[in-house]
Amino acid sequence: MNVYGANYTDGDKFNGLTRKVGFDRMIPPHALEVCYNKTTHIIFPAEITYVDLGNENLVAGLADGAKNVLRVKSAFKSFKQETNLSVITEDGSYYTFNVKFAKEPQLLSIEMTDFLHDGGAVNRPNNAQEIYLEKLGQESPMLVKLIMKSIYKQNKREIKHIGSKRFGVQFLLKSIYTNNGLLYFHTELKNTSNIAFDIDYVMFKIVDKKVIKRTAMQEQILEPLRAQNYVTVVHGKSTEHTVFALEKFTIPDDKQLVIEVAEKEGGRHQSFVVDNEDIVRANVIDELSIQ
Repeated sequence: MNVYGANYTDGDKFNGLTRKVGFDRMIPPHALEVCYNKTTHIIFPAEITYVDLGNENLVAGLADGAKNVLRVKSAFKSFKQETNLSVITEDGSYYTFNVKFAKEPQLLSIEMTDFLHDGGAVNRPNNAQEIYLEKLGQESPMLVKLIMKSIYKQNKREIKHIGSKRFGVQFLLKSIYTNNGLLYFHTELKNTSNIAFDIDYVMFKIVDKKVIKRTAMQEQILEPLRAQNYVTVVHGKSTEHTVFALEKFTIPDDKQLVIEVAEKEGGRHQSFVVDNEDIVRANVIDELSIQ
């Protein structure tokens, strides 16, 4: 029977005809052992955004200074009843664990696999389920990750006229892509000097084209939702490129987008201007051709 009927007697009854949830809909949990005297650490491939503990037998929290490491242990010297643990990460993955007490857990440090690097026949772990996150709107976090990796891997320079160069440092806009309500900006920072360029910040801001003297400049800061290969230093005689994902926007006629990178405790800041014409010409990404 694929439904619970009036004669169903195994456990609690359901009122009315109710369809059963099949095993093909189940996300198989991992087995996890915990104890009181030792802490189990679980390393996830992305920042943790949600944790749920089955009951009071468990205590858990983020490791100090790390947003993707969860520490778990027993709240009591022992407990008999099995419980569970669920975790959602920033890349939209869902992980679930069945947890029991053990005097000496076999595994105290566990690394969860990123679905992009699973390496199995099915390129996705059995316990990962895609979760849509509010700040990405209706876009799939997994698809955003794939798009950014694809842009980064292909590393094409499709825009030739936007960039800045001084003091042996060159900052370029290589391409702009769009897909399902998001914009992807592909930038490159090239350091031809012998002195490392330590990045303080990369900022996207919309500013007035003409600023009247003695009038405060009106700025609107745009926060990237994701970044692929966001580095903190570009060593001498080396190049780094980064892909930023931002919520889709356009620019009024009297304003312009400025992208700037600042050197920490230095003066080799770089910035360039992006006009609305450049943004509306963004390349549309063919999801079927993402590599």
